[in-house]
Amino acid sequence: MKLQPRQQLLELWEAAARASYRDGVWAWGGRDGSNSISDAEQLLCFMYPASELPGFRLDTPDETADDVLAALSVLGDSVEIPKLLLKVIGQYLRTYTADDGRPLFSGGSYFRSVDDETKVTPEQLQLDVVDSFSMSVTLALGTLGFLKVFRQSVRRESIRREIRELEDLASKRLSAAMAGLLRSFTVNAFDPGSTAGRALLRTVNQTGAPDRRVLDDLRRELRPVRAGLRDLTIGSGSQVDLDNENLLFECGWTWGIVKDAPDIVTPLDIGPQPKGVAADTPFLYFTVNALVGIADLFSARTRVLSLLNDDQITLAQAIQRRWDLTQSYWRTIATYGRGTWPLEDIPWRTVDEKESDYYSLGVTAMVVQSLVNNRAADVDLGRVAAVLEELAVRARIIRRAVPGDPPVLMHSPGVPINLHGSDVLGPHLVWVVSDFAITLLKRTIWAASIAQNTRMRERLLALADQIWRHIMLRRHTDGPAAGLWDQPGNVFSDIQVRDEEPSWYFSERVVEFLVSAATSSGEPPLRSPQLVELALQMLGEAEHLLDQELVTRPLVGGQTIQPKLRSIQASLQRARAIVSDRPATAQALINDALLGLERLAAARDSASEAI
Repeated sequence: MKLQPRQQLLELWEAAARASYRDGVWAWGGRDGSNSISDAEQLLCFMYPASELPGFRLDTPDETADDVLAALSVLGDSVEIPKLLLKVIGQYLRTYTADDGRPLFSGGSYFRSVDDETKVTPEQLQLDVVDSFSMSVTLALGTLGFLKVFRQSVRRESIRREIRELEDLASKRLSAAMAGLLRSFTVNAFDPGSTAGRALLRTVNQTGAPDRRVLDDLRRELRPVRAGLRDLTIGSGSQVDLDNENLLFECGWTWGIVKDAPDIVTPLDIGPQPKGVAADTPFLYFTVNALVGIADLFSARTRVLSLLNDDQITLAQAIQRRWDLTQSYWRTIATYGRGTWPLEDIPWRTVDEKESDYYSLGVTAMVVQSLVNNRAADVDLGRVAAVLEELAVRARIIRRAVPGDPPVLMHSPGVPINLHGSDVLGPHLVWVVSDFAITLLKRTIWAASIAQNTRMRERLLALADQIWRHIMLRRHTDGPAAGLWDQPGNVFSDIQVRDEEPSWYFSERVVEFLVSAATSSGEPPLRSPQLVELALQMLGEAEHLLDQELVTRPLVGGQTIQPKLRSIQASLQRARAIVSDRPATAQALINDALLGLERLAAARDSASEAI
């Protein structure tokens, strides 16, 4: 891949530090103002790489890399940077904690009224939203890991006291976010003859088979998911009666806490649990975002650093069950049948009969995540790759847009998502999402990371390169946001809006992609079985020729030929050690050894002829 993730992350850090720290003061908020999600995204631009990539660590001042210090020089030196992060993390955690001690997960300025002339009410601005739960899980885990390691480098009691206080606040926010995710999960059951039932059957039936046969087959395919959902005991989604197998259903996360969701019974201190108003139906966008944040709960880093206590582990296990069931459900629906997958029938149609390429991207994201977890075969991956390529074309990311092109609206102003249930406190709210390009890129690099053959990986990396070029053109080129995102008017002539401040929403997702790319590049190269077999055959020939040389010329001290034979012997030993993991490199070593052996044989033959 032409991308250089370390260099790009350093450039992004430099731009983010310059935009965030102005005149010695941390500047919260960006293009969309300050709220619990945007501010978390701003912090995660720094905390996520520092948590996930060893070369970007900031919690051990003596080990901070020189290029990292150069990129963050605006924030101070290796000692001052973690102290500043300590300060701003404390500001965030205290700002989004209510007077009664309850962590706040409000959408704030991200909420929009469906009618531009009607203002969002103060009560609506304070509504909890799933995006905040998900971001808070990632940020809280990153914060706890940072504090646990940084504490070992601190001697001053005042700083150690601040660290202990922030650990308590971050742990409480993590617990409350997990409780919020449990209260936002939903199962929507409906009759096959209803509007939703007919829409779902129409989506999965790609071959024109009789509906009765499709319905029976779909019920059989979803039986394990149905059984798992019936066994849920805490949180929302557990009250739906799924014993009637005649009903179809869908599962996932709605946009906020479900209306009438029961409180979570836990010994953890999470403060009062607010009442919910969100409609009891899953939303693709919020389901995908929930799954991304939840994955951090059971990552290797979370386990190694023991970031969860026993009571939090209980909540995490309940969430993981929903994570597994949701992925299984959507993969079953998206890849149903033996012919064309429903996923391949773009655009995706939801059960409320709405269609959008963005919905196709959401379902693709869940399928890719499922493939990553299951290390699926390249046959399935090839079909997903074709969907990703078509979405890139349809969204005018790797094709030129013409004036008045409708797909441009997905990038700006974005796709509005109706927040059903929000109108009980004021005007009907919408949630506008404009991350199509970067989300597509993230899924592409995820898919490339599990490709089992070189051709498939090259296909996906070539697509990722094209999308990355598009995204690079959307960076701000001047002003306080220079080097950050998002300025889609740089690419699409129809977009006249020019923003001065950065979108932390978009920039943080670029950070997530770059971290994924850096992690993927650290994986061992693909291993071709055919290449391994060829290398082993070459190695056998080379070792046999070397044995012949050793019989003819034993390694006796003082011989001028001795260093050459020892070098050849060492090369072949190295080749045998790495042939299973790096067959091409092994072949290069074997080729050099064979050339050396051939020169010795040719020299011996020439000497014999001269005699």
